[in-house]
Amino acid sequence: MERRDFLSTTMWGAAVVAANVATGSAEALTKSRAEPQVRPGGGMRKILIAGGGFGTSFIRYMAELTGKPRPKLCYLPTASADSPAGIISWYRNCAPLDVEPSVQASFIASTQQDRGWDEVFLSVDGIVVSGGNTLNQQAIWKAQGIDVVLRQAWDRGIVLGGASAGSLCWFEEGTTDSRPKELSTVQCLGFLKGSHSPHYDREPGRRPLYEKLIASGEMKPGYACDNDAGIYFQDNEVARVVSTRAGAKVYYVNRVGNRAVERVLEPERIADVPDVV
Repeated sequence: MERRDFLSTTMWGAAVVAANVATGSAEALTKSRAEPQVRPGGGMRKILIAGGGFGTSFIRYMAELTGKPRPKLCYLPTASADSPAGIISWYRNCAPLDVEPSVQASFIASTQQDRGWDEVFLSVDGIVVSGGNTLNQQAIWKAQGIDVVLRQAWDRGIVLGGASAGSLCWFEEGTTDSRPKELSTVQCLGFLKGSHSPHYDREPGRRPLYEKLIASGEMKPGYACDNDAGIYFQDNEVARVVSTRAGAKVYYVNRVGNRAVERVLEPERIADVPDVV
């Protein structure tokens, strides 16, 4: 859905360093910055995530990663049930940038949508996935075949990203608040190997659960991100660690013996563009 269509309908209708990092090797990030192979027939595979808060600064960085002068960026708010408030925030956060924003709803009717998922997602330069309920997001994507098209987009070099459910979705597994009563685990797309925990500094239960699961071997080692901090991956390698807030950090959490061991990945600040509230 293009911005003009959204405005007319809505206003009127009512985001192999794992072992090196774990051991504290000084070569870890240097190795992670090595130029990955470009896939035959496709582009360099790119994912930009944040633990929470994928605002204007992260969108601007994603736009730069596309290499296009005025990239087409599509917002996919499945996890938020196509929330109108989230869609409005998306357009507000894109407003200061030289990008062409659009939205693709998941709750659609064939009578009103005349393009397939492949026609939509393979025609843009970047796809930003919303936060929300990761479990529901994964179920809908699989039922609709969106997961298959997102894999094609990744393989073609279209930049993927997001925060919260929009960061967790790209990994094999992670911690989620998608079920009643307590935090639990969820299986995701597996583009990025290992596990992930978003909101590491903002939701009290996240850190102890993630450490417990990794220490016990129930969950694979992986990356935890504070809100406003994130990682740019090329293929499955960490290319850059970034943040938009002082003090926001990223961690690689590994299993050593029967313990979970955190290694801090200090981010570079990219908050040169004020985020829109």
